[in-house]
Amino acid sequence: MFVRRSLMVAALALSVARCADQPTAVKAPAGPQFLRWADTPQFSARTSDAHPRRSGAMALTPPLSLDQYVVSFWAVRGESRSVQINYSSAIDNQVHPFLTLTTTDPQFVPGVGELAMGDSVLITVSVDTSKIGVSLEPSGLVFGEPASLKINYGGAGGDLNGDGVADSTDSQIEAKLLGLWYREDQSDQWAQVGATHSVDDKSFTYALPHFCEYAVAEALMDWSVSW
Repeated sequence: MFVRRSLMVAALALSVARCADQPTAVKAPAGPQFLRWADTPQFSARTSDAHPRRSGAMALTPPLSLDQYVVSFWAVRGESRSVQINYSSAIDNQVHPFLTLTTTDPQFVPGVGELAMGDSVLITVSVDTSKIGVSLEPSGLVFGEPASLKINYGGAGGDLNGDGVADSTDSQIEAKLLGLWYREDQSDQWAQVGATHSVDDKSFTYALPHFCEYAVAEALMDWSVSW
């Protein structure tokens, strides 16, 4: 019995050794790598309502800048309201689209409750001036008919992996790894959403069920190899 058990242990050890001779690659998801602005942007914004009303209208705000990069407007349940944010930079001195947000059915406001038709809620869009992303408030605002969010990432330039060169690697990243990500608050992990990606337009379009923080990022993978 002792000899048989010794032979079994030896055989198992040999099997483990043979398995260890082969490299085993394990691919696990890592945190996203966010796209950064290629140059210092200057922002401006416009809303869809030029005649604000007290009971539920969009308030037109001054142009956005690096010191003032927040725009607010009144969204009304049952009415289409939108805000568009553009940017310009020293790269070409032209105005480019960055974000378009359109709402028609804000339904539930945290701390307030369900909105009736014609009721309004003040929406605030805060632009991230480092990575290409935004925070939408009030956080947790729920829509009946989803709001439409479109984010253009052309402001990142062609260098998507941050190596200082725009080449074929960046094209592969754009086609295969780039996505729209969200998190509920700063203590949560980022997760990717199923947004529609247009490479030609360099944009992501997403039907928002509720408000939180959104950003454009590259999905990274960690490769750990055991020998």
